Parts: sequence; C-alpha cells; structure tokens
Amino acid sequence: MPNRIISNIIAGQTVVSAAKEHSVRSACSLMAQKRIGALLVVESNRIVGIFTERDALNKVLAGNLDPDKTTLEQVMVANPQTIRADKPLGYALQFMVDGGFRHVPVVDQSGAPVGMVSARDALGQDMVQLERDLKFREHLEENIA
Repeated sequence: MPNRIISNIIAGQTVVSAAKEHSVRSACSLMAQKRIGALLVVESNRIVGIFTERDALNKVLAGNLDPDKTTLEQVMVANPQTIRADKPLGYALQFMVDGGFRHVPVVDQSGAPVGMVSARDALGQDMVQLERDLKFREHLEENIA
C-alpha cells in the first residue's frame, strides 16, 4: 500500500480555490491556467465543495448549462470527504476507490484547506511499490498451491 505521507506529497503546493459564487467559466479558466483538474470551493477558510473537470463536463456541458451564468455552488460536490496531511497516501487512494472520485482535499488539524491529492499522485514511487507487492503476492500464491 502506498505509504508516502500526504504532507510530503503536497509540500510546496498552493491551494487553488474559488468562492461558490464564481461562475463555472471563471473556475474552468483558473483550472486551465493552473493546469489542475479540480479546485476547492472555500468559504471562511473552510471547504464547502470541490469542482472538477468531470463536473464541468457532466453537469455543465452535458446538462446544457450556461458556464457564464452557472455558479460553482450549483454544480460543485458539496462537503467532500477530506483527509489530514499526516495520513498516508494509501488512505486517500482508498477514499477515491470507495467513493469513485479522483481528488481528495487535504486539511490541517483545524480543518483549514492545505492542498489536494489526486489519483495521479499514486504514480511513480507508489506504482513501483504496488507492482512489487503484487509480484510478491503472486509468488506466495504459486508456492502455496
């Protein structure tokens, strides 16, 4: 299981957020500028939602909504699951698998947003470790049979 600690993964990351009153178009422009697939919707330094590329595609475009008139509040995922920065990445990945999403907001001990982890963060070192674990399991199963 991926054991890297989330705080190490998001080190140096800037929280990209918008207010729930922002238009979908302005949020999508910000996401394109920052080259990210999701942004946090924040109010009074608390996460009230998350807006993703999937929301833009499935709710706005496929729903034939006007991105200039539609606010984030109308199409965001409200009150998303969050994870603390001191947890292993594997916890966040399990949230993603169980919930069917690709991004998990990261909060500090007081609940303030500090970053975001995504399924993409599992690539690299963690993928290598997962492959090793799978090969080891296969080896054990072959020797047991």
